[in-house]
Amino acid sequence: MTETAEPGTALLVAGILIFVLAYAAIASDRVPKSAVAVAGAVLMIMIGIMDQHHGFEHIDLNVIFLLVGMMVLAGLISETGAFQYLAIVAAQRTGGNGFHLAVALSVITAVLSAFLDNVTTVILIAPITLVVARQLHINPVPLFIAEILASNIGGAATLIGDPPNILIGSAGNIDFAEFAAHMTPPILIMLPLFLVSLRWMFGKQLAVDPVHAAALAKLDPAEYITDRRGLKIGLAVLGLTVVGFLIHGALNWEPATIALGGAALAILLLRANPHKAFAAVEWPSVMFFVGLFVMVGGLVELGVLDAVANFIRDLTQGNVFATAALTIWVSGIASAIVDNIPFAATMLPVVQNLEAAGLNPDNILWWSLALGADLGGNATIIGASANVILAGIAEREGHKIGFGQFMKYGVPVAIVCMAISTAWIWVRYVAFA
Repeated sequence: MTETAEPGTALLVAGILIFVLAYAAIASDRVPKSAVAVAGAVLMIMIGIMDQHHGFEHIDLNVIFLLVGMMVLAGLISETGAFQYLAIVAAQRTGGNGFHLAVALSVITAVLSAFLDNVTTVILIAPITLVVARQLHINPVPLFIAEILASNIGGAATLIGDPPNILIGSAGNIDFAEFAAHMTPPILIMLPLFLVSLRWMFGKQLAVDPVHAAALAKLDPAEYITDRRGLKIGLAVLGLTVVGFLIHGALNWEPATIALGGAALAILLLRANPHKAFAAVEWPSVMFFVGLFVMVGGLVELGVLDAVANFIRDLTQGNVFATAALTIWVSGIASAIVDNIPFAATMLPVVQNLEAAGLNPDNILWWSLALGADLGGNATIIGASANVILAGIAEREGHKIGFGQFMKYGVPVAIVCMAISTAWIWVRYVAFA
């Protein structure tokens, strides 16, 4: 929080009101969420909650440029026909069965999200989903929702899987191996349960006409590759980018630097038109994040999120498990409302203070924050970066995912995952510690 005077009651009420009204407008699905977020950010600056300089300081450029870089890279690879090829192969391997296809795409999404980061994964998986849905003549929205949920579950497993994890790893001085050792086991419990639940969640929505399934089986996936040289270069650059993500800590490079470097290298090697390459960026989603970061920054300046964080410390009175459990649930609920990246960033100093007070044995609070922020983000369409990006791509292709529509599936999944997380923390770090 910047050094500013304590906000007056009127300013505090105004700031909260702006955020609540903006959130309600976004939830209504009647106005563009990017415009609402930017308008809310501008209003917070105009009424004096913070000046423009401090407002823009709250924008996490590492996240913004990570998104831009990976969108450009994914767009260049998409032009080679690679995603169409993978879509046809995936659909053929499942025999055109809608439920099996949803499971296969969810597994691919979860695994890639752990090693590639969930934002990059949904950018790559979206065109695959669109192609196979068109081939099978089914609505891609259930597949998109399943992929969003799977991306946040799988992304929770590793240090680079979800943007909040990068923040947590840096603040807690936790390396890739240690993070994976503590976070992967509970994810391996949640993921199979989630996959089984897909049949219950979507049921007949994934029914495929046998005629379309038979027609799909006759297709030759290789025919969809339109640029073999470009494909080899694109995949090579993507591979280098993934390696960069895995070793970014040792190199002291931020993920955005690696993503932008990969995008620039691909443009140069493929001799791509920069105007066309950057047209692949989902700019409304990017601007939504810009506005959201500033609005949440306004709440930080007003002390609202600090009050939420301090509530945890005061309520638990030094009980380690109670502090960890409350961290999971407060982080999960808050992340569903304000996006998990800025909230996780706000919680970092709180956890560090609790750690100094001896309430963080075995990094229990870091794992609790990661589980709550990552999995709670599944509750709403704006709860995590991957949600916003994939929803934006879907809307651009004419398949809007409604706020309430997503919550119908996201809220139960988030609650079950956080319940499992709470039980895991108790068993792993308290009962048998």
